[in-house]
Amino acid sequence: MIDVRSDTVTRPTPAMLEAMMAARVGDDVYGEDENVNALQRRAADLFGMEAALFCPSGTMTNQIAIKLHTQPGDEVICDELAHTYLYEGGGIAFHSGASVRTLKGANGRFSAQQVRDNVNRRDDAHLPWTRLVAVENTVNKGGGGCWDLAELRAIRAACDAHGLALHLDGARLFNALVARGESAAEYGSIFHTISICLSKGLGAPTGSLLLGSRDHIARAHRLRKLMGGGMRQAGYLAAAGLYALEHNVARLADDHAKARTVAEALGGVSYVRDVLPVETNILIFHLDERVTPERYLGYLAERGIRAGTMGRQTVRFVFHLDVSDTQVGDLLAAVRNFH
Repeated sequence: MIDVRSDTVTRPTPAMLEAMMAARVGDDVYGEDENVNALQRRAADLFGMEAALFCPSGTMTNQIAIKLHTQPGDEVICDELAHTYLYEGGGIAFHSGASVRTLKGANGRFSAQQVRDNVNRRDDAHLPWTRLVAVENTVNKGGGGCWDLAELRAIRAACDAHGLALHLDGARLFNALVARGESAAEYGSIFHTISICLSKGLGAPTGSLLLGSRDHIARAHRLRKLMGGGMRQAGYLAAAGLYALEHNVARLADDHAKARTVAEALGGVSYVRDVLPVETNILIFHLDERVTPERYLGYLAERGIRAGTMGRQTVRFVFHLDVSDTQVGDLLAAVRNFH
């Protein structure tokens, strides 16, 4: 089976499993798990931030961050394609009682000027107070596209000018760092809080980290408890995260190359209307109206390939460490032979 539905479907490698089984664990709710503590220090140091908190999922780290920065009745600015808005179960409303102002960016990336144009006046009682800008990098629904650092710095300046917080949903941030040759510390200097995921391209079985100031993370610890996110002997999972940060970041370039190879093939077949620009490991393309996604995915399934959709006439392939060169060859053959 070739599974390109998502980079969340990976299984721990034998070396990662060995690291997990060798972990010395304690009770993290008491702050006594040395692997969790080491992972949190490692992530915070990597980004040049003061502290970090290990959580079960990226949805939890994002939603904790949004609640940290807002009060009920406030407003969050994000792109219309943002994962925090579309795919986190209405969590902004449920957890934070905040409304959302969506911007129409370029495949999920908006500008500093758009932020400035959409900040509500605070002297008008009819309007929610704009409190937070949320960015996603890479943009999942935007085809894995990466933000430009210069624009992110301009957005931070706009936030500072209006007294807004800036949060990064960095579920696939390491893909962006590898693709653009950027450093984690550059991002740590721009954002007030950052969420990073260990269970996508990095291949860990689960877990995400929220990074921020000591004050933010102290408050986040309380919010994690309220959301039921306290874990006990979580060091087995933290050991996988430490292994992932040490061994699985640079190899993301291989996933990006595989995505580009398949994108080139899709660009030459008649049943594909267009392919979004490929910069990282996500490949999104639109089928011609004559072909339904159900028919196309059924054809792939018959050949042992699992893929997914992201809307009408839209198919997504995501490449990861469990997709081999041989499997890419089989996927290319299937792509070219469909009719």
